[in-house]
Amino acid sequence: MDGAQIYLVTGGCGFIGEKITELLSQQDYIKEVRVFDSVARKEVEKFATGTENLLRACCALNIPYVVYTSSIAAVGPNILREPMLRGNEDTKYSGEVELPYGKTKAMAERLVLEANGKKLSNGGKLTTCAIRANTVYGERAKFLHELYLSAKAHNGVLNYLEPEHTERNSTYVGNVAWMHVLAARHLQLKPDILAGQVYYSYDDTPTTKSFLIRYQLMSCMDPSIRLGSHIPYWKMWLLIHLYRIIEVILSPFWKFRPSLNFPLLHTIVTTFSFETDKAFRHFGYKPLYSWEESKLRTAQWLKMAAGNPSLQ
Repeated sequence: MDGAQIYLVTGGCGFIGEKITELLSQQDYIKEVRVFDSVARKEVEKFATGTENLLRACCALNIPYVVYTSSIAAVGPNILREPMLRGNEDTKYSGEVELPYGKTKAMAERLVLEANGKKLSNGGKLTTCAIRANTVYGERAKFLHELYLSAKAHNGVLNYLEPEHTERNSTYVGNVAWMHVLAARHLQLKPDILAGQVYYSYDDTPTTKSFLIRYQLMSCMDPSIRLGSHIPYWKMWLLIHLYRIIEVILSPFWKFRPSLNFPLLHTIVTTFSFETDKAFRHFGYKPLYSWEESKLRTAQWLKMAAGNPSLQ
């Protein structure tokens, strides 16, 4: 175990990575936590797939364990927008993923799982698993801050795109990070159980309507926020087409990048939810933070971020 007491967090300055680093640093069985992060530079643009290079480095440098942060977007929704209602890691769901982000995550996840069992340069073998995050909220969640500012700009009214019957899961960032910490530990202790496995991240955040979760997080810190009404699909359809026209007109002078497009809209309005206890069964995961504590922590950060742009 001595060689496993140095942990490297790639993307450790990011939203989830920073929380993973914080929790790892609190574990007494870890000797050292190292953080690697990057800013896109011309020198690294020649490398096509970062995950592939990471796996090659692990094999060359005899790093035996990898926990990969994947996403539920790697599974779906697909281009047919077929829903998944309260599935689990074994639920059969096929078809091409529609969201571009999901396509890249699916490719990277596949590389990680296929690398499980590969030989290291010292004759050992690489052991991998993946954690599929869903909608992650908490401190430094930029999308929440942006939604809050949008609501304040509309007299405190928070409108939403999801039809009321839509189900999606949300998880507090601290619990997503805690699942990573436990998985990394037990990947060493119980490799026969965790090797090559995927796990959905989860906690006791309510799973019914995402817009209600966002409303509770915001109204907890600012009671003036009011839940508005559903924005019809056809309105957003027209708006996205308008964005496309503007993008074409402005392209010679300015790169216009709208925040909403059809793949993202279709993902928002399609039910894609799961129920699972696989992480508990395989490595004893239980949420470190309750829904009430997660809500309070998020609201406190949101309040500070609203008054201090440097905290965004």
